[in-house]
Amino acid sequence: MTVGLTYDLRTDWLSQGYSELETAEFDREETVAAVDAALRAEGCTTERIGNYRSLITALSAGSRWDLVFNFCEGMFGIGRESLVPALLDAWQIPYTFSDPVVLGVSLHKGLTKRIVRDAGVPTPDFAVVESVNDINDVALRYPLFAKPIAEGTGKGITPHSRITSEKDLLEVCGKLLTTYGQPVIVEEYLPGREFTTAIVGTGQKAEVVGTMEVILLETAESHAYTYVNKEYCEDRVRYELANGSVAEGCSRIALQAWRALGGRDAGRVDIRMDAKGNPSFMEVNPLAGLHPEHSDLPIICTMAGVTFQQLIGRILGSARERAGI
Repeated sequence: MTVGLTYDLRTDWLSQGYSELETAEFDREETVAAVDAALRAEGCTTERIGNYRSLITALSAGSRWDLVFNFCEGMFGIGRESLVPALLDAWQIPYTFSDPVVLGVSLHKGLTKRIVRDAGVPTPDFAVVESVNDINDVALRYPLFAKPIAEGTGKGITPHSRITSEKDLLEVCGKLLTTYGQPVIVEEYLPGREFTTAIVGTGQKAEVVGTMEVILLETAESHAYTYVNKEYCEDRVRYELANGSVAEGCSRIALQAWRALGGRDAGRVDIRMDAKGNPSFMEVNPLAGLHPEHSDLPIICTMAGVTFQQLIGRILGSARERAGI
């Protein structure tokens, strides 16, 4: 089976003048190499395609693959993660991970929370701020938490994201609106423990691999799993595999949200507890990072006894089953 790989290589965008922050979600060469090697170990013949520009060129030149292993994040717009899947759908080429609609909805944190809330999944009350004029209409209980509506890897999240006054709400939202050029999601802040749950599979066949607690050390930025804390997790964060009733509660919420949103093959669901220890849905990542040692999904799998090779094999198997390959 011939498998193409679509991805955004961070160095490609850095060489074009984009910043470290702008390229934070993109992959390192070692990630691409690790996925490539794992696919070849599964018996696949691989071809590294690259980002959406390279994919368009290859498709126009007549290139085809039995399946594309897609982990391309995209650069521009709220629908950036949907571009590659949409192109592959147009050429009727099957691919790993979620479809364009799921990726687009899941990247927009406001739409995501509306769907999971309607599905009965607990999630903090929230408001979407599209302009500074909307800030006065935010009727939520302090403290609050604000972040860009369509960013990942903790981009836009700092210790100032936790908000305790109307003055701070105006200042933080105004800065985020200007910096990221997109709406801001404001939600009631949950003060409890933070977790992220790894899921492999699609629909009723989806299953939880494990749930990992994110524990901030004294050296970490406060209040949240910020961009800086993620980027320098080795020195700022401790990870522990959850068990017992805590893991069961997180697993239940994660699977319910994953199935309600239509996630496919693999991904992560972020969960945080309130002051009473009740877990709530925060957000979902249906196109999770795949660095074998630095990304949360492989880290959880490793802690749960699932090797990186096995993870890639299970993702591939789920996609092949869906596509009838």
